[in-house]
Amino acid sequence: MVTGVGLNAPATCAAIRCALDNFQETRFMDSGGEWIMGCEVPLEQPWRGKTKLIKMAAAAINECLANNKQIVPKNTPLFLCLSEHERKGRVIDDDNQFFLDLQTELGVEFHEQSRVIARGHVAVAVALKHARELLLLQEFKVKQVLIAATDSLLVAPTLSHYEGNERLLTSQNSNGFIPGEAGAALLVEAVHAKSKHQLICHGLGFGVEKAHVDSEEPLRADGLTAAIKESLGDAGCEMGDLDFRITDISGEQYYFKEASLALLRLLRKRKEEFDIWHPADCIGEVGAVMGLVLIAVLKIACEKDYSKGHHILGHLGNDDGKRSSMIFAWQTVGN
Repeated sequence: MVTGVGLNAPATCAAIRCALDNFQETRFMDSGGEWIMGCEVPLEQPWRGKTKLIKMAAAAINECLANNKQIVPKNTPLFLCLSEHERKGRVIDDDNQFFLDLQTELGVEFHEQSRVIARGHVAVAVALKHARELLLLQEFKVKQVLIAATDSLLVAPTLSHYEGNERLLTSQNSNGFIPGEAGAALLVEAVHAKSKHQLICHGLGFGVEKAHVDSEEPLRADGLTAAIKESLGDAGCEMGDLDFRITDISGEQYYFKEASLALLRLLRKRKEEFDIWHPADCIGEVGAVMGLVLIAVLKIACEKDYSKGHHILGHLGNDDGKRSSMIFAWQTVGN
């Protein structure tokens, strides 16, 4: 991972565990004349726009490649997760060219089944779904899939749009998020017997919320509830079997309310505690990268034994109403 609180995954997860942030004044000003707070990634040069997105993605992918010498890029598909095409201020005008430029930056070529998934927050869940399907196919003989993401909300038109819709945390609005940027990468493979612990994704689910954050309809969390139900069915468990939640919530009351409503509709068992983690408190709103951040935080929390349990619900949501849910389990050796 490459975030505003760490230039690799261990550093970022350590900062998140300690509840450290790097929120500072940006070069952007709000309508009240105050500097907008943000969480910027401090790279060695002041790159901006597409160049910085490529640099962040490349750094995260290189971290993956360096930590696993068994990865052969030409035999490994890369699923690149990016922001939605509809997002205001999106700096990538050609996804395919961006992918080619990233390969050039890395100096490698990935498998022909590589693809770009421009789905915002839910992109990582979509990538996991495609990865599962591809790993099950014998035709391409794929053993591993690399999922990467890069995104930044520290762009003037993007900030202006969110401020205009009262979504941004500013001197004039307390019910908003702090914008950030990040890059992350994750290697996934089919579940098989291993001599070491592993984080397994047992269930995936998707839904659409009609009463999304920009609508005027009353919120019942139908979309998130449907996504979680599907993922629970896929994993063969119930909400009460899970130990805690981790989400992309970044400070807005709407998404906290949605998570609470979905929990009320699905939890049938009394639990003393059902904690909810939201790493955006430390790194800001990082768009399409958030899903990978959640998974990395989970993996390291389980490895270092400070998680709230070994069965976890993760859920993600886009502003347009798309919702995704993931059920994870930490499998220890011998279990």
